[in-house]
Amino acid sequence: MEAVEFQTKIKNGVIEIPKAYQATLSEGIEVKVVVLKPQRHEHIEALKTLFKETQALPQAQTITEEEIVAEIDAYRSGR
Repeated sequence: MEAVEFQTKIKNGVIEIPKAYQATLSEGIEVKVVVLKPQRHEHIEALKTLFKETQALPQAQTITEEEIVAEIDAYRSGR
């Protein structure tokens, strides 16, 4: 077997073959598919990175604790 590797997202249970490989993977041939999904640890690290980047934004540097509390209260009361 010849290996072809690419990254994609599953949409409605379908894995789309990138156009670059469609000519060599012709309709009807039998293939073996191995799916590697990110582990929970990778998701946690991605979230930590996102949080650090968000906290470094200038807007996040100027917000006060009181403003945060007021925003949470407003959200909870439906305002």
